[in-house]
Amino acid sequence: MSPEQQAKRPAVLVCRRVFPEVVERLREHFEVETNDEDADWSPAQLAARLRGKQGAYTMPTNRIDAALLDACPELRAVCNMAVGFNNIDVAACTARGVLVTNTPDVLTETTADFAFALVLAAARRLTEGEHYLRGGRWTSWSFDTLLGLDVHGATLGILGMGRIGQAIARRGALGFGMRVLYHNRSRLDAATESALGASRVSKEQLLRESDHLVLVVPYSAETHHAIGAAELALMKPSATLTNVARGGVVDDAALAAALRERRIAAAALDVFEGEPAVHPGLLALDNVVLTPHIASASLRTRLAMANLAADNLIAALGRGPQAGRPPTPLNPELLRG
Repeated sequence: MSPEQQAKRPAVLVCRRVFPEVVERLREHFEVETNDEDADWSPAQLAARLRGKQGAYTMPTNRIDAALLDACPELRAVCNMAVGFNNIDVAACTARGVLVTNTPDVLTETTADFAFALVLAAARRLTEGEHYLRGGRWTSWSFDTLLGLDVHGATLGILGMGRIGQAIARRGALGFGMRVLYHNRSRLDAATESALGASRVSKEQLLRESDHLVLVVPYSAETHHAIGAAELALMKPSATLTNVARGGVVDDAALAAALRERRIAAAALDVFEGEPAVHPGLLALDNVVLTPHIASASLRTRLAMANLAADNLIAALGRGPQAGRPPTPLNPELLRG
């Protein structure tokens, strides 16, 4: 590559640490600045790093809002290594001509696997059982030690029936013979419902009838605290709740109270309001399984997510074989201009 071609290469910022081989892919096309220390930059620090850059390779902890965009007028693309994008003000990006992308599809099955692992862990008290054993309290067998809840043949409720919700439904219906209920803004087509053995019901019916409720809705103003004190009050005392959606979909304080008072049996949470902070009321309980936002954290899936984010950034900034055609844009109207 000639010095003239080198000088014309766009500058991009990789905002958190990522696989070295993905960074090397980006270096083939861009001048790349990385965050090798994996520091969680403040908004001012992120803006300072992004000034003069045309592209941002972001993670869910990197907030891209109107103030940052105004401070970085040369920014042309924000490519998020996540399916969720509540860390990015897409409307503000669109208004300024900044393309936004995410990484859907590649994490569907891995996330569904983990969601079902959490359902089983909550129902069968796996975390509590391990703590019981490690704490030296298992001194003899008893018929009623850590009695849990059956998953096979129970009613699985799914709030949010996109790709991940459908993958969870398949596991429940086909693997565990579960009755599947779901609530979604739009109804699935009849063939999909039939294949999944799933029935669309009101949110209230979902809450009342689910033995194991799984949340997979995207986070938005509309879904903020979609599960709060009123919703928890509708659930069975024997029910479990699993959240692999986003923190903020559940009112964590209300959930902690319901679990403490045994108004529902158990919960399993991979996401939290204000994470990585966790509500102290949840930390004090033994009937909740807590994991650090790792539902998509298999090596193969995280590498696929990282490469898809790179594909998006390369294409969004007019490089590579898909120049101008990023695979998964969130504001594709900018591509039609």
